[in-house]
Amino acid sequence: MAGDEKAQSKVEQAKGKVKEKAGSAVGNERLEAEGHAEQAKGDAREAKEKIKDVLKD
Repeated sequence: MAGDEKAQSKVEQAKGKVKEKAGSAVGNERLEAEGHAEQAKGDAREAKEKIKDVLKD
């Protein structure tokens, strides 16, 4: 399960970066903000998984 969560966090981060760059390229602030938010969500998920890994050891 933890591997799935880590993979999901990387996917969210990548999708967010693509949205942010696309929004920036076309001047769409909403899309850019959505991308930034999605990256933050992925970062938070990744941090949660790292904490869980540390607590397991």
